[in-house]
Amino acid sequence: MEKTNGNDVEEKTARAVGRDLNISTKQSIEICNYVRGNKVDEAIKKLEDAINKKSAVPFKRFNKDTGHKRNIAAGRYPMKASMNIIKVIESAAANARNIGLNDNLVIKKIVANKAARPYRYGRRRRVKMKRSHIEVVVGEAKK
Repeated sequence: MEKTNGNDVEEKTARAVGRDLNISTKQSIEICNYVRGNKVDEAIKKLEDAINKKSAVPFKRFNKDTGHKRNIAAGRYPMKASMNIIKVIESAAANARNIGLNDNLVIKKIVANKAARPYRYGRRRRVKMKRSHIEVVVGEAKK
């Protein structure tokens, strides 16, 4: 990979970042591990299946007290996090089309990081919000 502008991103890639998304970081990490390296269309299809409870997202790291699902070990159906990550993936794909890349895109990098956790408002005092940053880098698939 060639460094450009201080980032470890190739030139033929497009990037999108979701900042301060109101989703769990632990679920986001598991979803990112699930879709990393897939084509954009396949990744969106997998996440839509998880939203519709057709196939579960395997939880390999944060799986304490998690029930087992069919054909995988521990897994869940993280609907809210999946919907937010789909939006970020679609934004990265739109950015790729905007700079002239073809539609055969692969998720090269997808990372979930912790965001600032301010306190909730109102009567829910001393309880912090769940927030995450999601970064997605897509590039053309090698033929």
